[in-house]
Amino acid sequence: MPNKDQISPRQEKHTKEVQKQKRIERRMLQEARRFRQQFAKQAFKLVTSGFGLVAALAWNELIKEVVNLYIKPIFGKNSGLISLAIYAVIVTFLAVLVTYQLSRFAEKEDN
Repeated sequence: MPNKDQISPRQEKHTKEVQKQKRIERRMLQEARRFRQQFAKQAFKLVTSGFGLVAALAWNELIKEVVNLYIKPIFGKNSGLISLAIYAVIVTFLAVLVTYQLSRFAEKEDN
């Protein structure tokens, strides 16, 4: 007759299988948590990028109007290339300024 402290090979195999299943379940729960976090992070990036695009298009229209109202009359009807160059300089200046300010803000947040 086997001792109470002894486990049969069948019981031992069952115990090992249950432990294995628990490890798999924990791993799957961790992966699901990571997936939810990454999904939320990517969705946030997508939404903020969309709003950034809308804001950029609004600024684009504003700058075009400023060039049409104030720059074209100065250079006349044949001012297409000059107007585009001035527009490009304004957009580049704004892009550099905003990028610089945002990078400074991000550095402050990291520290």
